[in-house]
Amino acid sequence: MVADLLDRATAETYASWFRALADPSRVQIVEYLARQGRPMPVGEIVAAAGLAQSTVSQHLKILTEVRFVLVEAVGNARHYRINTNCIDCFPSAADVVMGRPAPAAPGVCA
Repeated sequence: MVADLLDRATAETYASWFRALADPSRVQIVEYLARQGRPMPVGEIVAAAGLAQSTVSQHLKILTEVRFVLVEAVGNARHYRINTNCIDCFPSAADVVMGRPAPAAPGVCA
């Protein structure tokens, strides 16, 4: 019965989040930024991840597209930080997909 399915728009949002985290390096970058709790230049993220700058930049692009990571201009540089709204809503997405009731409305990582 269709009424028992997660609505399509929410499913598409959750799928985009899961796709963004479908790479172990992106999971590591998100976790690192979440633990640091501050905007960081790409060079610091590169040093922590042990990957080429172009690779980290591509991962950051994907993560910013789904708004897990936010970018701020600092002079001529760009600094990246975790979107703290996603820390609250992403576990709800995993709960819903696994058949558990969501603790709150799904919301969007905004």
